[in-house]
Amino acid sequence: MSATVSALVSSLKCSGIRAIMDLALGMDDVLRLEVGEPLFPTPPHIVEAACRAARDGYTKYTANAGLPSLRRAIVDRIERDYGVVRAPENVVVTVGGLGAISTCLRTVADIGDEVLIPDPGWPNYEMIVLAIGAVPRRYRLDPANACLPSPRDLEGLLTSRTRAVVVNSPSNPLGTVFPRALVEELVKFAGERGLFLISDEVYDRIVYEGEHTSALSFDTGGNVISVFSLSKTYAMTGWRVGYAIADKSVAVEMCKIQEAYVACAPSVSQKAAEAAIEGPQDSVKVMREAYRENTRVAMEILDRHGVGYQAPRGAFYLWIDVGREDSAEFAKELLLREHVSVAPGGTFGPSGERRVRVSLASPRESIREGLTRMTRFLGK
Repeated sequence: MSATVSALVSSLKCSGIRAIMDLALGMDDVLRLEVGEPLFPTPPHIVEAACRAARDGYTKYTANAGLPSLRRAIVDRIERDYGVVRAPENVVVTVGGLGAISTCLRTVADIGDEVLIPDPGWPNYEMIVLAIGAVPRRYRLDPANACLPSPRDLEGLLTSRTRAVVVNSPSNPLGTVFPRALVEELVKFAGERGLFLISDEVYDRIVYEGEHTSALSFDTGGNVISVFSLSKTYAMTGWRVGYAIADKSVAVEMCKIQEAYVACAPSVSQKAAEAAIEGPQDSVKVMREAYRENTRVAMEILDRHGVGYQAPRGAFYLWIDVGREDSAEFAKELLLREHVSVAPGGTFGPSGERRVRVSLASPRESIREGLTRMTRFLGK
């Protein structure tokens, strides 16, 4: 008799983004607009810090929660940027922002519990919730409400099994940035109902209009877990360092999961992260301004051809209405016929059909030519 894999794992669906990415990798001359990969290299001072750390012997395990020096740098950064005072004991350094989200969800939800996730929202939210045996329940981000979450709508989804609400600002894929009053309202909503608010803030340094407000600013009851990442801010996707900031009692439990699955984030990468946070921030501004200009170029092309979209205020994506019911089929046809890869909107949730997501972190000429080809394809 042959052995069988977990039914839970085998039932998981791969992201539609990965499906397009894998198809694109097997083709030549593709304009890659599907993946949120910064077009810049990691800044040199960060790379040098990693090399120095390796030579200095930072090649061993660290504490599950991360290097003490990095955790201190993180709390200093949060106080500097948001006026929020936390201790190193509130910080858990993780294997990327993805590691932070998966670790905190596994910490707060049991099998059969329910987690509210946005629609549209990053596909990995649903995958993580399903992978831990919990139940994802989507709340719609309605264009009539500026694609912002409504506490009234959230209220209608609550059951006795609801344990957490996932929110994301700046948003992937929409580029929305929550107003300060809404962030305060969401924190209050979760606190009054005994729910965790898992606040995905990995694009917090990439804001074009207004300013980012961290959910930590209003957390008085320990219900908020805020997640950050080095990947997008410092072009460090491959270094795999993120972090979560939570109540100390929650952070202790998160460390148990880290020990079970990954032990700790890579030690050399942690020293690189420390240099990124404490070192010069010029590169952050340079990258943000490049993405801003890419956004302007992209919107100009779409406006010229009468193609609708959600104008982003942060992150580096453009949410485009292509008017095709099957977004996955549209993305596949666009790739095969025009050699342009985009992320199908349906992979972000049911409300994403008829839409695609384009990464504005791609090279400008790829964006210009790719969107020109896409509008031509739509015209056919």
